[in-house]
Amino acid sequence: MAKIVDRLMLFIYSLSIGVISVVAILLLSGAIPYDLTYDWEQRLIWAGIIAAAVLFLMSIRFFYISVRRDRTVTHSIDQRTEFGDIQISVETIENLCLKAASRVRGVRDLKSRIKVSQSGLDIAIRAVVDGEESIPGLTTEVQKQVHDFVEDTTGIPVSSVSVYIANVVQAPSFKSRVE
Repeated sequence: MAKIVDRLMLFIYSLSIGVISVVAILLLSGAIPYDLTYDWEQRLIWAGIIAAAVLFLMSIRFFYISVRRDRTVTHSIDQRTEFGDIQISVETIENLCLKAASRVRGVRDLKSRIKVSQSGLDIAIRAVVDGEESIPGLTTEVQKQVHDFVEDTTGIPVSSVSVYIANVVQAPSFKSRVE
């Protein structure tokens, strides 16, 4: 949710800077003549101060985002055993997921994504199926294969395996050639 708010703030910030730049260019070049009374001049000054303060606060936020170290991204899963520490990269677990899912007949073009949570690994599999088998049966088999294979291979608990069927591949039709 914070990333969405930051992206929205960045959009508003960029739009504001763009509008202010265009208005400043037009006013300073004389393309837009202006003649203000003292009352309107004071209102414009206060509006400028408020806009500058808001843009300054947004600048501080974006500066903080750019220099902070993102602690939520985990590039490896760490485990402690009686013999020492074990680190397994997320990429390794993604490849194990792909290996397990590719064993299911009728599944193609696999992609996997791993999220680490307190309860274990949340695995998301994206697949294209051939349409020859029942899709609910295929997804159940993929979930079971991935869950069991990753838990058995890594020793890390898997909390969920979600499968997204992106498409059905059309089987190529071959015309027989008679000579």
